[in-house]
Amino acid sequence: MNRPGSAARPPVRAVIFDAGNTLLRMDYGIIADHLRARGRAVSPLRVEDAELRARVRLDPHLAPGASSTESTVTHGRYLRYLLENLAISDDTEIEAIARWRRGYNPPVGLWNRADPEAIAAIRRVREAGLVVGVISNSNGSVRAVLEEAGLAAHLDFIIDSSVVGVEKPDPRIFHLGLRQAGVAAAEAVYVGDLYSVDVLGARAAGLDGILLDPRGFWAPRDCRLARGLEDAVRLALE
Repeated sequence: MNRPGSAARPPVRAVIFDAGNTLLRMDYGIIADHLRARGRAVSPLRVEDAELRARVRLDPHLAPGASSTESTVTHGRYLRYLLENLAISDDTEIEAIARWRRGYNPPVGLWNRADPEAIAAIRRVREAGLVVGVISNSNGSVRAVLEEAGLAAHLDFIIDSSVVGVEKPDPRIFHLGLRQAGVAAAEAVYVGDLYSVDVLGARAAGLDGILLDPRGFWAPRDCRLARGLEDAVRLALE
């Protein structure tokens, strides 16, 4: 299968990834441990399922011109959706868990683990002779987290929204990535986990976008869906 519009597009020369919930995974285990300590019997797999569903529910609030992904409102809404998917809806309980989350591992928070497929996916891009980089909405810590996770050394560039002063889905942050990669927009593919932020943002800047959809929760979308990072790279290189 060719990528949308591939007849008019040149070959791919760069694959650019999001960081959180893409190359970096949330620590579902530590969340499950905290909830169990509060009397909530949940497994890491259940937390992961709830988080994946929360992304889809959150997405309409992140459409271009809507809430920032890094705002307090967005973080609060995201956590509430995750917890409601675990049958936790009491406001007092949600606020107590929110306080724990805010105090956990600052400034990095819960996104501190490399996705199991990250290294293999990055290596496949590099072995194909393509540029590989990251564009992330972050609080200034994404480079340090990628270094700690052992991923930064394999990347050609890392762009953090807090460092450059503009965040996805604003096309300008994608243009900065294209400049770093030294490629035209039509020669780049962006891989991320949020439709409104990652796919629509990339598309507005002229890039092709691939949406990660590990469990099929996003339903039909007007973009390519990938079950994981290696699948996303396979699609990007087609």
